[in-house]
Amino acid sequence: MDGKDFLHKYGWALIIAVTAVVVLLGWFLSLVFSGKFLVSPVLVNFGPFQIRWYGLLIASAILLAYFIARSQALKEGVNEDHLIEALLWGVVAGVVGARLYYVAFNWGYYSEYPQDIFKIWQGGLAIHGGIFGAIISTFIYTRFRKGVTFNFLQGLDIFTSALPLAQAIGRWGNFFNYEAYGSPTSVPWKMYVPPSHRMPGYENFEYFHPTFLYESLWDLATFLVVFTYHRKFRKRFGETAALYFVMYSAGRFAIESLRLDSLYAGEFRVAQLVSAILMIVGAFLLFALRKWGKPVRRKELQRSEEMVK
Repeated sequence: MDGKDFLHKYGWALIIAVTAVVVLLGWFLSLVFSGKFLVSPVLVNFGPFQIRWYGLLIASAILLAYFIARSQALKEGVNEDHLIEALLWGVVAGVVGARLYYVAFNWGYYSEYPQDIFKIWQGGLAIHGGIFGAIISTFIYTRFRKGVTFNFLQGLDIFTSALPLAQAIGRWGNFFNYEAYGSPTSVPWKMYVPPSHRMPGYENFEYFHPTFLYESLWDLATFLVVFTYHRKFRKRFGETAALYFVMYSAGRFAIESLRLDSLYAGEFRVAQLVSAILMIVGAFLLFALRKWGKPVRRKELQRSEEMVK
């Protein structure tokens, strides 16, 4: 059964299911945002061992992103073993980069409490550091892996076609940790933050902008645009990644102005500086690749033993 047959047969059921999920999620958020129900960062306790929402959501997001990236990679003749290897190295480099980036710009705290550097399950992963780590990892892998079946820009395209969806999911880890929220507000969708999670200087405020939600929705919109572009309109390697840099960075730049927990370099918010640079780089790449980039030549992968080994 192909996609069209599936939609024809189960379309209404799918619409009803999605509508039900949206309604239930809206009801749940209304309880949490009003302060009538408080969420916990811990999903399950097994004595000293905990399963936290933050880690579970990030792991789930990575897994989903892999399957989406895989579907695109196989259409371009990429060996699945190479894709998995690159993804594993990219995840490791991304997590390390995200943590080092966050620690570097919070060194005042971590220099006094160095043991907390390794407590990534409590939050504190900066997405820009993760992006840079994954880019470096992909470059090294495609440069030195013998017989690799995709080039550097192609690899970036494949991964960034799925990355914003993973980001949209991962942002909900901030929700359960009561972090990455914005300035005090009285808008109808304001979010209640318990006193124990309020930023210094804002102890007397109860309601804040749910900036995690703003970014999650923007990431979802970015995914829909970038994924569609990758599938239907990409002409040259690198275009998908360039479009991702522009779209994600534009939203992050705007949303960052509301956040209370921004990392700073002097008087400037680091995320806004990096976002501005990535927007410029992405726009330049889109222009340059249209003129001088390597053309994409898709080919459907034949499911033979030779190609899947």
